[in-house]
Parts: sequence; structure tokens; C-alpha cells
Amino acid sequence: MISQQQEKIISTLNELYNDSKYDHLKMIKGAAKSMFRPMQPSDFKEAYLSISKEQGEGLVQLIKENNLKNVVEFGTSFGISTLFLAQGVLETGGSIITTELIESKAQRAIETFKKAGVNDLIEVRIGDAMKTLKNHNAPIDLLLLDGWKDLYLPLFQMLESNFHNGTFIYVDNAEMAETQAFLKTVAQNSKYQLLSLFRRKSVLITNKK
Repeated sequence: MISQQQEKIISTLNELYNDSKYDHLKMIKGAAKSMFRPMQPSDFKEAYLSISKEQGEGLVQLIKENNLKNVVEFGTSFGISTLFLAQGVLETGGSIITTELIESKAQRAIETFKKAGVNDLIEVRIGDAMKTLKNHNAPIDLLLLDGWKDLYLPLFQMLESNFHNGTFIYVDNAEMAETQAFLKTVAQNSKYQLLSLFRRKSVLITNKK
């Protein structure tokens, strides 16, 4: 039976997905801005860039089945993926640290978390993730990489000392060239195992050490 709290999260998620239905057009506009220069995160400050409901439900299941408590997310955006994470840790008694570069996005996400009644489970850090997560020294049960792809590898390496043999690293946008380069580097280390998910859109990395 779904609790009232879970129903509140699901309702908020449905509203967000409805708001994001024109995301494709916003992404095209963002890409158009970068025709004569390298693409920048600010080009997509109005775009949700969210995971699918199928992916979100998979994350909830992953958290619940493995009793994951300490979750770190790179790339809050407007908070859709974070709400799915909150659905999971609500069941396991865990918490989430999420980081977002664009302040306007982070502020909207914070308001969304309050609306969904899960703001007490989520710490939002605003700024460059290489700085906001620099001094993180607590175990990580789940790391969700869903931000700027060029930072996947340096962020992974910076946080690697916090991984343990039950850590999961969930990598979104696995089909993109920058992500492929990151995954190729990780795959060279025999202590990590990679599993493709959702028609190769995502990859789950498990730590075998």
C-alpha cells in the first residue's frame, strides 16, 4: 500500500513531467545558442533534462532492494531524478546530497522538494560539483551521475575513496560520446563491473573490491 507521503511525491513527479513535455524544444534552443562556441550548462537552464519514469522507478527499486541509504547525485536540474531517489530513501531511512551548477534550477528544485514534503531528506548544494563535493568523506551507497558529462570522470575519481563493496554508480546518458569515454576508462579497472540498462541509455557500475 502506498503511503500518503509516497502519493505526494508521485503527484509532484507527474506535475513535473507534464511541465517538461516541451523539453525537446528547449534543448534545441539551447543547442542553437552554442552553434559558434562550445556548449555550456547555462544553455540549458530552462530545460528539465530529466530521466524517464522507467529509469526513475528502476532507481527506486535499486535503492529499496539493496537498502541504500547514503545517496549522492550530480546534476539536480529541476529535481525529477532527486524525487525518485527520495522515494527510495524514504523506505530505507536514508538521505540525499544533490548538487546543481545553475542557481535558478537549484532554487526551483528546493521549492519542489518542499512541495513534495521531502526537503528534510535532501541537501542541495549549489555550484560546481568539483567544489561542492570536494570534501565529501562519508560512505556512498549510490552515486547518480547525471550532470555535465565532461565531469563524470574527475568527479568519479574524486569520490572513489568513498566507495565500498556495496556501492552502485548509476550513469545516465550512456550513449553520449563523453560518457562513452568515461565508461571505457572505468571498464579498464577490473574491480568494476558495468551493466547496460534501459536500451543502453544508462549503465550501472558496481564496485567488486
